Amino acid sequence: MPKFYARRRLGFLAAFTGLIASAGLLNGPAASAALPTPVSAATARSYLSSLTVASEDRTGYDRDLFPHWITQSGTCNTRETILKRDGEDVVTNSSCAATSGTWYSPYDGATWSASSDVDIDHMVPLAEAWDSGADSWTTSRRQSFANDLTRPQLLAVTDNVNQSKGDQDPATWMPSRSAYRCTYVRAWVQVKYYYDLSVDSAEKSALQGYLANC
Repeated sequence: MPKFYARRRLGFLAAFTGLIASAGLLNGPAASAALPTPVSAATARSYLSSLTVASEDRTGYDRDLFPHWITQSGTCNTRETILKRDGEDVVTNSSCAATSGTWYSPYDGATWSASSDVDIDHMVPLAEAWDSGADSWTTSRRQSFANDLTRPQLLAVTDNVNQSKGDQDPATWMPSRSAYRCTYVRAWVQVKYYYDLSVDSAEKSALQGYLANC
């Protein structure tokens, strides 16, 4: 093939790939989430065995009882901090809002090029925490939980996947990517253990089943 036509073909392919990526249709890990590494499966199993088993009670729950997203540094709040942490080539403006970048969602394997297509998931949802003991916390502790950058609790994922998860626990919802489920349950147990939250019987059974295959 003449070099001129070869260059034109390569240029077309590059442009076409860019269009697909900008539409969020590429499924490869163009950008990898940087969730703090959860404890090992063996440690998670040990933690799980020590968690209190109790029925859930959502009486009095209000999302506003968990203040978020708080300022983390400069003009950057928690959401913006996670977007920068989990994205690739993220560019922000003077207000710390992401103006460009790519984000790979490990829950479903999709890659996005607009931050508006990405939610920050609370691995253990706020309502789930309330049901499991956070109803007795101070507002300060609930704020720490809702903005925790140290534990594997916050993750950038596809927005509608996060919305479909809602406040469900692993007994009724898991990431569609089976390759991520071990990471997910290890993180879930670590967060519950650190914050001394309870599990209900169905949740514990599901966690035991997934951890057995890690």
